[in-house]
Amino acid sequence: MENKAVYYADYLQLDKITGAQEPESFKDGKAPAHDEMLFIIIHQAYELWFKQILFEVNSVIGIMNKPVLNDNSADMQTVVHRLKRVVTILKVLVQQIDIMETMTPMDFLDFRDMLRPASGFQSYQFKVLEAALGLKYEHRHGQSYYTSQLKEKDIELIKDAEKAPSMVELVNDWLERMPFLQDDFWKHYESIYVGSLAPAEKQNEILFREVFEVNTDDTIRQFSPKACRAGLFIMLYRGYPMLELPFQLLETLLEIDNQLGNWRGRHINMVQRMIGTRIGTGGSSGAGYLKAAMDKHYVFKELAQLSSFLVDRKKLPALPTNIAEKLGYNF
Repeated sequence: MENKAVYYADYLQLDKITGAQEPESFKDGKAPAHDEMLFIIIHQAYELWFKQILFEVNSVIGIMNKPVLNDNSADMQTVVHRLKRVVTILKVLVQQIDIMETMTPMDFLDFRDMLRPASGFQSYQFKVLEAALGLKYEHRHGQSYYTSQLKEKDIELIKDAEKAPSMVELVNDWLERMPFLQDDFWKHYESIYVGSLAPAEKQNEILFREVFEVNTDDTIRQFSPKACRAGLFIMLYRGYPMLELPFQLLETLLEIDNQLGNWRGRHINMVQRMIGTRIGTGGSSGAGYLKAAMDKHYVFKELAQLSSFLVDRKKLPALPTNIAEKLGYNF
């Protein structure tokens, strides 16, 4: 069967894309605001990138949700590769703010009031992405507000995402099944860690037990003590070949959080520059709301906190021979 010739503009549906900009200030005989076109295209580009990020994250969730996942398989390589792509896209999102900032506050005021109550806060795709990564409703800032501006069909999409397995849950399950940690090794490591603490750090001895040994029903906690022990083990012994991809996975998840934080931070600075202390078009407190959300919406912060419990390489206990051989492919 002969393949039908594909035409560039038809394949990309450019008529739909380039015809999808309808500035409010250009309508009904209003005075056109030149920068509104830039404003629309920037936000359309954000939504397209959100779609791609969701496409990558959902594919990774599908792989991580398999009954068995070999840490050094093609599947794990795919997981790390696609999440690194997400990191690269997030860096582009941060850089796009440079373009937005070519618009001055006065340029924005030319059309800002015409946008109400529309707001970037109504991006349901971004909220679905946060839920897919593992940001739970009970951990959100401004819970009563975060879906109040959305249409019902978009709220349902977010609720569906919150019910589905998230990256945090799947990574927790993946870490929990690590077979290498024995109780005697862990007690030995704890004694080395406690002995390494400076006098001003002694409170970390209590924190160590809370993070790695105390099982609670605390809904605020994302990772179990068992998962945290495995995560720390990967960080400590990442030089072993079997732990290379697991370490890359953890580092990439932390970088996703880092880039989301960078994006939120740049967004806050831009909002402060554009509207100062005024409220957002969607009715939020503007920069104040964004700051509070940024501080609370780090998804993998518990993994980031594991660096508090590392020790100097020179003090790191040698692994038992049988475990060292398994981690080095020598079996």
